[in-house]
Amino acid sequence: MTVFVVSLFLPYTIHFDAPERAPASFFPAGPLKNGAANGTTNGGTNGGTAHRPPQTPSLFDGGLTPAATLGTVGMLANGSIIDHDDFFSRMRPATPGNAPRLRQLGANTSAWGSNPALNQPRPSADPAPPRSILEHGKLAMPPQANGFGKMAGVSRAVAARVLRSASKYGQATWTVERSERGNGGLRAAVNAAGGGKLLQDLTWVGTLGMPTDALDDKHQRMEMESKLHEEHDCLTVWCKDGDMDGHYTHYCKQILWPVLHYQIPDNPKSKAYEDHSWIYYEAVNQAFADKIIKNYKRGDVIWVHDYHLFRVPAMVRKKIAGAKIGFFMHAAFPSSEVFRCLAVREQLLNGLLGANLIGFQTEEYRRHFLQTCSRLLCVEATNEGVQLEDRFVNVIHLAIGIDPHALDTARQHPDVAEWIREIHERYPGKKLIVARDKLNHVRGVRQKLLAYELFLHKYPAWREQTVLIQVAQKSPSLAPESELELDLTVAEIVSRVNSTHASLTHQPLVFLRQDISFSQYLALLTVADALMITSLREGMNLTCHEFIHCQDGAAPAASQHGPLILSEFTGSAAVFGGAELSVNPWDHQQCADAIHTALQMPAAERQQRWQRLHDVVTYNSAAYWTTTFLARLATAYAEQEARTTESIPRLSIPALGQAYAASQRRLFILDYEGTLASWGAPHSIILTSPQRTIDVLNDLLLDAANTVYVMSGRQTHELDRLFARVPGLGIIAENGCFWKAAGEARWRPMADPAAMDAWKTGVLHILKYYRERTEGSWIEALKCSLIFHYPEADDAGPGARPGAPDAAAADRPSAARQASDCADHLNDAGARQRLHATMVAGAVRVEPIDWSKATAAALIFDGLQSHGRPPPDFLMVAGDDRDDECIFRWANQLAADAVVPRVTTVCVAPRTTEAQASLTQGVSGMLSALQKLAALATHS
Repeated sequence: MTVFVVSLFLPYTIHFDAPERAPASFFPAGPLKNGAANGTTNGGTNGGTAHRPPQTPSLFDGGLTPAATLGTVGMLANGSIIDHDDFFSRMRPATPGNAPRLRQLGANTSAWGSNPALNQPRPSADPAPPRSILEHGKLAMPPQANGFGKMAGVSRAVAARVLRSASKYGQATWTVERSERGNGGLRAAVNAAGGGKLLQDLTWVGTLGMPTDALDDKHQRMEMESKLHEEHDCLTVWCKDGDMDGHYTHYCKQILWPVLHYQIPDNPKSKAYEDHSWIYYEAVNQAFADKIIKNYKRGDVIWVHDYHLFRVPAMVRKKIAGAKIGFFMHAAFPSSEVFRCLAVREQLLNGLLGANLIGFQTEEYRRHFLQTCSRLLCVEATNEGVQLEDRFVNVIHLAIGIDPHALDTARQHPDVAEWIREIHERYPGKKLIVARDKLNHVRGVRQKLLAYELFLHKYPAWREQTVLIQVAQKSPSLAPESELELDLTVAEIVSRVNSTHASLTHQPLVFLRQDISFSQYLALLTVADALMITSLREGMNLTCHEFIHCQDGAAPAASQHGPLILSEFTGSAAVFGGAELSVNPWDHQQCADAIHTALQMPAAERQQRWQRLHDVVTYNSAAYWTTTFLARLATAYAEQEARTTESIPRLSIPALGQAYAASQRRLFILDYEGTLASWGAPHSIILTSPQRTIDVLNDLLLDAANTVYVMSGRQTHELDRLFARVPGLGIIAENGCFWKAAGEARWRPMADPAAMDAWKTGVLHILKYYRERTEGSWIEALKCSLIFHYPEADDAGPGARPGAPDAAAADRPSAARQASDCADHLNDAGARQRLHATMVAGAVRVEPIDWSKATAAALIFDGLQSHGRPPPDFLMVAGDDRDDECIFRWANQLAADAVVPRVTTVCVAPRTTEAQASLTQGVSGMLSALQKLAALATHS
């Protein structure tokens, strides 16, 4: 069995031994301060050996923040000049075996197609569409206009660039290198669980994270693909540069990622991107699906990751119906009101629902997804998952973690200890607040800096004692205009703080506009007196997990048990249970007070909070996340396969007859509508049962060993009229809220009638609200439930009935959408009153959670074995609807516990079910089976 770990980028990429292009620098090139070595240049290769960037522990490999703008120069007490950029970015001789990165902050900070650390081709994608949608027509270019043959369809400049790159890289030698791009947390988790039995055969599926149009030689591509597969267990997905640019740079980063983090793109450029880039999103997802389908073998596991590949599960399911597919969402998932702003919301959700198991970081994100599916797709969403027409999809929450053992190994590297020593020397006696974020609108860097500025104003005693070191990476998710605007805003705050509160010997804010090496990152987490995370929305912030682990005091001269200041809008806040200092990043006053609380927190409280946090980090490790998800995927897949129509055996009448003949006390619990009789209109005045149904029930009751109950959603007086000619029949009314024992005339409520009426007033008010907005809908009031019908709405087909399959459901989107909103509204409002609203075809049923067909059946079963009587040794339960699943589950559990030796559960509808057997002939088939059982009793 192979586990395919499907992620947009592979853990490996290609480095070419070819003349390199000069990298675009953030600032003009110049000599480093203090005469620091500049390392190797980008001039080319040396003697046929593949060029490598210098392996140094340099804190910042990119350009430096301008000292004149952000105020990075200060003076030590001894008079020497402090240049924080020089200190953090200067290079030291490389140490052999420099600690590798265990986890990146997310995707590589450089834009797609730009990797300054490796020599790779440039992208051949056409420019982004114009700002105005009205100018889209000007984008089209006749294929014959450029005259480049198979390069037709792209601009002349792009085609020429591709041809130049092809001549340079097509014949160049190359090596496989570890890639810095992609989901570092996922890679660490997979590596941590690599020795487990669930990941013995692992294959990554993804792209190389670089432009590939220049690799025109098929032989060269085949060599790369073969080497990656054989030596690194990677399946390479080849995508056109234009497809990847439209997919990743435009749709994922400019449209999808902002929406998932509650940032609605509302500028004309974003709309233009959405118009054109969805096609490329589909194309890349299809390329992934094709690669998986081509390499899939029966029994393999397909594990797809993150929002870049929403459509892959459904695409694979379309070709391989029985595939075992899991999907994990690493990013946040918004509420339905935000997600519905996407133009292709249904396609994205349906793509996800191709999986067997969908995982989210927190319960909040899981709940948002279920509500979104219910409201936008009009499907039944339960606590366990989503019920589709032909299958069930389990939905869970499972927080990802870090690998403590690998982190401990990295902390032992000499570079870490050296950086700890140097940071202590650079900031003697200072309280260090550390932060590391991508610089975008979601990570809350601006809010953090404003809160820190307020802290320095409010608590002046700390001005000379505190330093905030903010590491800010460039974010590929920002549009150029937004990036410039945020850069200017942040630069203004940093300049204002340092110009107001800095002195010749102290600088309160060190803002570093580039990423750091892993050794320096660990050193900062180790010496920090507090970590501050103010994300406005985030899936799971693993930086705070690593900070907690590094605060154990194990390293020499390390800080110990530093407090964690954490935004309440991160996924990590949901798993830490309040041991962190939780803040609302929009509340600058609260954040400033939290900084003060963290810096003056007593040692005992720091130790107590840290211990609670450390217990969570240790338990929810990366290995635990990996193995738990795969184990739950296996369980969900087995349960779902057991419920499919192909897996459920047909009811064996001979076997059923043998069990019947061998038993002494028999109990039948049979659904009425759809099982013993065809469905009729729910508001029909004429209520009659077919004569054949009456005859079959009477024949069964001729045997004194048989106890027969019929269950229905109808009211008590209706059922009395229906079964007046069947004396001795037990009845369950309103789906379990009332029952009448066999041979009795009195109905018994399962709950206090007054309590049942108490909740109806508020629910009726909500139902009337939706009735006024859905033409032709009506409300049916039962004794312990309310039903909102919409079969005769203006865009609904007539003749629909609650609970029955309705082929016209797709033709009434407006009424169905109102009904879906009504069900979600009622489920939210009725949670405290123990109510739940269930969508069935043509209706929304509202009823108490505590009473069902299963609870009524359990009460009847207990009564049959009271007063020392033995329990029935034969139990048959038959039904056709979703609300019969609970009683199927109850009966199957009696069989599993060996309470009843002979149990038969039968579903007469062609759908997924928990019943042990199916009967495809419907009502006619069920009546025939019961007639044969009654005949056995007559003959005996």
